[in-house]
Amino acid sequence: MRVVATAGHVDHGKSSLVLALTGTDPDRFAEEKRRGLTIDLGFAHTTLPNGMEISLIDVPGHVRFVRNMLAGVGGIDACLFVVAATDAWMPQSEEHLRIVDLLGVKDGVIALTKIDLADEDSIEIATLDILQHTTGSLLDGAPIVPVSAITGEGIDRLRDELGALVERTPASVDRGRPRLWVDRVFAAKGSGTVVTGTLTGGGLNTDDIVSVASRHDVIRVRAIQTHGANVAAIGPGNRVALNLVGVDHTDVERGDAIVRADQWSPTRRFDATLHVLAQLGHKVSRRGAYAAYIGSGEFNARVRVIGGESIAAGETGLLRVHLDHPVPLLPGDRFILRESGRSETVGGGEVLDIHPVLPASKANPDRNVDRLIAERGWTTAADFERLTGDQRAPDIGEWVASPAAIEALRQSVIDRVRAAGPMGVDLAGLDARERALLPSTESLAIDTGRVRLAGQTDPLADHPFVAALRNAGYSPPEPSGIDRAQLRQLVRQGLIVERDGVYFHADTIDAAAALAARLVAEHPEGFTVAQFRDATQSTRKHVIPLVAELDARGITRRRDDLRIAGPRLPGRNG
Repeated sequence: MRVVATAGHVDHGKSSLVLALTGTDPDRFAEEKRRGLTIDLGFAHTTLPNGMEISLIDVPGHVRFVRNMLAGVGGIDACLFVVAATDAWMPQSEEHLRIVDLLGVKDGVIALTKIDLADEDSIEIATLDILQHTTGSLLDGAPIVPVSAITGEGIDRLRDELGALVERTPASVDRGRPRLWVDRVFAAKGSGTVVTGTLTGGGLNTDDIVSVASRHDVIRVRAIQTHGANVAAIGPGNRVALNLVGVDHTDVERGDAIVRADQWSPTRRFDATLHVLAQLGHKVSRRGAYAAYIGSGEFNARVRVIGGESIAAGETGLLRVHLDHPVPLLPGDRFILRESGRSETVGGGEVLDIHPVLPASKANPDRNVDRLIAERGWTTAADFERLTGDQRAPDIGEWVASPAAIEALRQSVIDRVRAAGPMGVDLAGLDARERALLPSTESLAIDTGRVRLAGQTDPLADHPFVAALRNAGYSPPEPSGIDRAQLRQLVRQGLIVERDGVYFHADTIDAAAALAARLVAEHPEGFTVAQFRDATQSTRKHVIPLVAELDARGITRRRDDLRIAGPRLPGRNG
């Protein structure tokens, strides 16, 4: 499937031509039919002689409805450009051509309409006029097909040319990241909210969970239609109608995008190229009220030229665009910029960076991902994909980072560990990125929760106080010859245990657990603290905290003045 939009001046016969090609009148509204003027987007489809299907989007030609025209040409594959033989090239012909050119559309077919109302000289003059105006554009060398929607003359040849256009137009790429720019939304009787648009970037299935990109809705795709037929799944490059559950039709509007929320990072600010139309007649600067047209949406915008004060007509420069509304973008997306006050198309360009981190005064954006990584230093692989649309294996842990950023952080960690001396640095004190570096840093080692220089031993492992506690058993001495930081570290390492200000060797706790098991066996109804004190040949000062530790570990349980078996008593079954 390919999606082709009409383009051309008002009253040059675009809608009549679509009707002749497809049998569908794209003018949906009574006012359009009464006035003979396309006001909003129209849609039709047909199967071409070569068997390929085509979706046609009929756009308004009148200058007052340029915003509606722009809503229809975002995401198209090619264009059917319409020029009437009776009028030849006209002002909106020029503006529409520049718009589809700026959007990066690469190919098209030209229909020279109303030949039944023109003589041969008019047809020849109109043809020469078209050739002159399309030189150097996407339509340079495009076939020009004289047609009459009234008599049918030339329609078969035009269908053949459209078939050839479809064959040479690349299919939409499936990147697994669906995005549907909404161009129509309505409530269908008995079904609820329905949105339509051109699906790009990836496919959708019924029951998929999606959202409106600017919000955090949880929306289910109840049903999918394309060209009036229900389907269970649909790929990119198709005109699609989605029946949605979980959102009211009044909460969605043209310009919204339906996406999988976790794949996108909507933005109000992006850096881009801007090519200013040569016909503009003045420079583009930050002065002025602008509107950016992206996908099917129109967004109020402020702009700042990067690397200068202005961009001259006919020139290409860099721009930072600030939107009034978050939009799900990717590098490579195209946009059109119009100045609202003068009601003129300024130019268009390509998105380079959807979340610039440098001030505009220091930015030099491009599509190079190494530049993006270097400016951010570190970004998760998931965020990298949301920023670029590309997948990249993490460099360290879950992060994508530049070699310079990795080495700078590695050296910072090494310096901190070296400055800490033999005690090293508490592993818990390092952040996630620093911890991720440790396995690949040969000069560092992890031991009992501490990070030390490789080859260094734990200075506390053989501390005299640890030996004194082991030798003292149930009657431990007061801490001496050791400071509070060392005590805390010995507790964290599990070498000693602190309970109510009394310190025990870890082996003493194990011995106490075994002793409690023996006393429970001797006294099934439970044993007293006094009995435990006598068994340990210690004092109440030491026994009270020791029994409290056993209770805390679930080795014993208190029942009135007795201690009974806890769930973790050694040797207990079940």
